[in-house]
Amino acid sequence: MARTSPPAAVKLFLVTLHSGPLPMSNAIDLVKNEYGNTDFESEDFPFTETTYYENEMGTNLVRRFFSFEKLIEPDRIVEAKLFCNHVENEYSTGSNRAINLDPGYLDTYKVVLASAKFGGQKIYLRDGIYADMTLTMYKGKWVSFLWGFPDFKSGKYDAVLCKIRDLYKKQRLS
Repeated sequence: MARTSPPAAVKLFLVTLHSGPLPMSNAIDLVKNEYGNTDFESEDFPFTETTYYENEMGTNLVRRFFSFEKLIEPDRIVEAKLFCNHVENEYSTGSNRAINLDPGYLDTYKVVLASAKFGGQKIYLRDGIYADMTLTMYKGKWVSFLWGFPDFKSGKYDAVLCKIRDLYKKQRLS
């Protein structure tokens, strides 16, 4: 009989997409209340690689990254995505969101985003949530996949993800 071992804890992070500060700060406060203090917050990155969200969310969109102090078990990403979907709905007007909240996690080797949308590369977890392996660490650099999101493929978040990864590695050593 094969033996299994529990998975290593991973670093929960949140990627936001928004155009204004008001719903952003309130929504982040709700996520912090649920998942605890953050240990990193990035600057805003202009979201210019695609117009996919403009009809719903407007123009001049920006992304921001947050990571959380507390490590989680990888399967808890399902609850994080469901909670973030709930928060998005609280700040929506009809079918238009004011903020997009994408939780994910990273470990030493990969970046995984949670998704409620099916895709051929995504792995179903449960409760309508999929895992989307977005980047992998190879020879000290983040490498994207063919199916990757254009903004992640561009490399503009690599330094941020390395910073979050460094925080994770320090936590794992202590």
